[in-house]
Amino acid sequence: MNEVAKDFLARSFAPGSTIALLLRTESPLKTVQRVVTLEQALAPRYLGWLVYQNHHGANVYAAANPLRVGSRKRTKESIASIRHLYLDVDVDGDARLAALRAADGVPPASVILSTSPNKYQVLWQVEGFDFGTQEEMLKRLAIAFGGDPACTDCNRVLRIPGFFNHKYSPAHYVAVEYPSAATYSPADFRLPEGDGYAALPLRGNARHSSSRKDSHSEQDWAWVCAQLAAGADAKKLTRILAERRADKPNPLYYAQRTIDVASARQWFLEGMPFEDVLTMLKFRRENDLPAALCSARSREIAATAQRMVVRKKIA
Repeated sequence: MNEVAKDFLARSFAPGSTIALLLRTESPLKTVQRVVTLEQALAPRYLGWLVYQNHHGANVYAAANPLRVGSRKRTKESIASIRHLYLDVDVDGDARLAALRAADGVPPASVILSTSPNKYQVLWQVEGFDFGTQEEMLKRLAIAFGGDPACTDCNRVLRIPGFFNHKYSPAHYVAVEYPSAATYSPADFRLPEGDGYAALPLRGNARHSSSRKDSHSEQDWAWVCAQLAAGADAKKLTRILAERRADKPNPLYYAQRTIDVASARQWFLEGMPFEDVLTMLKFRRENDLPAALCSARSREIAATAQRMVVRKKIA
């Protein structure tokens, strides 16, 4: 049974929701859609069937919003309510995700899916949005952060974590992280109209500039990397950084992620193999997170750090 997928679906939809699941194979091209209740989707036998289909090449998706009771199709008219805002980042994903994390105009994401190398799907759990307000906000998010402007339909499907993305060879494991457990309203999103990407203010005292050398997050990163290279204790650094960045929405999450990515980067620079880095990250957080989530988070962080090292060597 896929515990990562189960946790994601349980977090994403209210009990009793009607949801749409989509399975799509690339070769031969085939699409299968199932409309089920959340409880049916969470049943061990049903999750086992999804795992089986994914193992045999099917990509697994879920509609971002619940359907009306009795629906048979995933049409716009069948959407019951707006449960999520979402953003597809398919180009320059790591940089755009960093900008999203730093921007004042949007709250911390509820979910970040690593769908393939340097590509992400970002979700915010929301309430109080009607269909028109959601579509307008999705367009603003896409403009502001370089997302796919075509992904503004209320019946959009998103990848489910815990499965493999078979568009790539080898297949890419879809990892997940949950930066925030909050539910947001329209007032929490303060995005400018038009081309606002470069103009969005950053959280805290950070501000955009040509070099961005004054970013607090960049200063944190440089300090953490230097401390780790000098042999500082990661646990102590986490506590210090969380205290220093009390301006962050979740200081402990910010500190843990910064230290973990920097640690993984340091280990790669020292020549440590990927699987060993993964083991080190899992060991560090195994008492803080459920096993499946710890594994997925560790893999995503290791992959992010590895890309940093590869880009540095190429540059």
